[in-house]
Amino acid sequence: MPLYDYKCTQHGVFQELASMEHHDHPAKCPQCAQLSARVVMIPPHIAAMIKEKKEAMERNEKAQHEPDFMTSTQFHEREKEKQERAAHGKHKGCGCAPKRPSNLLWTADGNKMFPSMRPWMISH
Repeated sequence: MPLYDYKCTQHGVFQELASMEHHDHPAKCPQCAQLSARVVMIPPHIAAMIKEKKEAMERNEKAQHEPDFMTSTQFHEREKEKQERAAHGKHKGCGCAPKRPSNLLWTADGNKMFPSMRPWMISH
């Protein structure tokens, strides 16, 4: 049986065991036997979370069961855009090319390699 939180108007919060079938029923306060409503305790870090982060988490949670899909035409268009962006950054005269850290190396297959920094960390 799960442990639920209840709040007595005189004595404050207390916990009681109740079956899942009776999760929404009030419980008697152990001190005064007054029927008390169930309360849901929210951790402070969730209550103090900024609005934008809450909205982003809600969007992610709603989308977890709806996989992202696209047609083959959309896929090929997206791949072409990625290749164009990658080729654009390779131009020597381009001022928008990303600056690479001096200690960053690239392997033959295009993966990042960080020599002598933290070999146990996985690059992304």
